[in-house]
Amino acid sequence: MERYLAARLAKGPVHFTLIDPDKSPGERAARTARGAVDLGSHVILLGGSTGISRDVMGAAARAVKAAVSVPVVIFPEGPGSLTADADAVLFMSLLNSRNLDLVIRTHARAAPAVRAMHLEPIPMGYLVIAPGMRVGEVGQVDPVERDDVAGATGYALAAQLLGMRFVYLEAGSGAPEPVPPAMVRGVRSSLDIPLIVGGGIRSGRDARALLDAGANVLVTGTIAEEEGLGEGFRGILEEVRRARGGS
Repeated sequence: MERYLAARLAKGPVHFTLIDPDKSPGERAARTARGAVDLGSHVILLGGSTGISRDVMGAAARAVKAAVSVPVVIFPEGPGSLTADADAVLFMSLLNSRNLDLVIRTHARAAPAVRAMHLEPIPMGYLVIAPGMRVGEVGQVDPVERDDVAGATGYALAAQLLGMRFVYLEAGSGAPEPVPPAMVRGVRSSLDIPLIVGGGIRSGRDARALLDAGANVLVTGTIAEEEGLGEGFRGILEEVRRARGGS
């Protein structure tokens, strides 16, 4: 997975499509994934903010892998959602959580299962930016305020110095607005590792602002759930393609 990403990031920004298997189980997830990949999405993420059973996650992963050739990656809610049917897992520390389980303790419990399932772990610092939405509530976070560029930069750089290989700025699924471009620009300028941005991205205009600010990866999920792979989703993918020089 990391080699796959490195090869694509060498040519420009990439796009992840996030699918919640509870809302789009099995074959429905596969249809969404197939349509997204046909439009140019590079990775399918499977996950949600609340508990997803291993059976539901496994069925979705199998269906999606049968439908597309891109990597299928778990966006974990917890150890119970891990399945060997996926290719990799975002092994991410929720940096600004007050709950140490979500910073490191759950990772310690899950690590043997990740290795036994032969899932590729993607080491990642995960940072929730206001408003945070449901993930902020579930994750018991102290959200970074939208104008606190220095605070976000400090967390992101600490993640890099601790050896994490990606940083993810998350406004929250369904957020009314994405992470501010000024924050993305400030964080990007401090990092030597890829920067992922998700939450509240609903249009090509949103995507363009974040890409211009330096985002390496855009993640969209809610727009596909609410509107399907329509104008908004297509506009986001078009901006990613444009940033990649049309490829």
